[in-house]
Amino acid sequence: MAEDRGGKDERAPRINPLEQIEIDDFRRDRLLAALTLIIGAAFCLAFPFALKAGSEFFLPLTAALVIAIALVPLLEWLERRGVPSGLAALLSLTGFLMLANAALAIIVVPATGWFARLPESIPRIQSNLAPLIDFYSTLQKFVDKTLMSVASGTEATAQAVAAQAPSSVIDYFISAAPAAAIQVFFAVLVIFFFLSGWTRLRRGTIRRRGSFDGAMQTARVIQNVVDATADYLATISMINAILGLLVSLLLWALGMPSPFMWGGIVSLCNFVPYLGPIVAAMLLGLGGLMTFDAVGFALLPALIFIGVHTIEANLITPLVLGRRLTINPLLILVSLSFWGWVWGSPGALLAVPLLLIVQTVLQSTGTPDLAGFLFERGTLTTADEMRDRLNRTHPESDG
Repeated sequence: MAEDRGGKDERAPRINPLEQIEIDDFRRDRLLAALTLIIGAAFCLAFPFALKAGSEFFLPLTAALVIAIALVPLLEWLERRGVPSGLAALLSLTGFLMLANAALAIIVVPATGWFARLPESIPRIQSNLAPLIDFYSTLQKFVDKTLMSVASGTEATAQAVAAQAPSSVIDYFISAAPAAAIQVFFAVLVIFFFLSGWTRLRRGTIRRRGSFDGAMQTARVIQNVVDATADYLATISMINAILGLLVSLLLWALGMPSPFMWGGIVSLCNFVPYLGPIVAAMLLGLGGLMTFDAVGFALLPALIFIGVHTIEANLITPLVLGRRLTINPLLILVSLSFWGWVWGSPGALLAVPLLLIVQTVLQSTGTPDLAGFLFERGTLTTADEMRDRLNRTHPESDG
């Protein structure tokens, strides 16, 4: 009979117990790996939408943490000279706020006057662009419609701005939306409390490691993140400040009104790689068209910036930063597009520092091998590939 009393087929091939154990382990590992992939994919898909929906909380928190990490070297320098942690944190934060306030005052206050002059400068812009508009007749219609909409839409706002322009950054923040003021206040508090408790937080994190090697690895990661972030932001800020000052002096020699405002705009835009310089050149081109009568002379401010930025981007910045802080340009573009989509312009400003922090952590702890996880360890291995692997491992089980 083909079957015994238990109903089992006597002709069925017998499976080696060791092979059965490996098959069961393989099935269990594939299930766990599939669940891990599903959970990881769900988290990656939900994470950016959560950041975007909760931007009122996550944006000031992230910006505050990046700024606080950049201020840690100054905090530690003060603590090494006997300054208490709370006072050192207050001094570091005060210095940063003074620099930020001065930079914003240079940009914001003169920019209100330029914005008020925009409606009355439209005929001059049209006159400067008349040769190009006449050559492209279709562009003429588009520009006319756009200028009419801009003139009608900004006239009331420009009159209000001209009637009472903010005289300081304090007035600017008072006139801003309450939500923005609350976010700024929240970010300032996060920076202060992060700095004041930094020494205790770092020591506690290191001491909670279960082994000496783990403690040393944690200390190394923390120090690498602080050094890389602080060095990058300090170096880039210095380079951008010098770039803005040089552009300001050249624009002053050219006769451009508010040259230091334009230098501040150039410095701020240059924090955003690739896209920032394009925006700065477009704004300088618009400012030149609003100021000068001849189109060739009006384009000189933008051409001056392009020439100075070309030297800075291709010679000065690579020479100063060196290879230690070099980031893949493709990763920079991806980070800019991602954080710009999530948080807009503030996200674009934070894109490179956040990418640098992630890259430093991965370099210190080890980059995850996604390809090995998917292919080499059986996550996407088929049943036939598993049989071939078992046959190679236990050739005596064949037949």
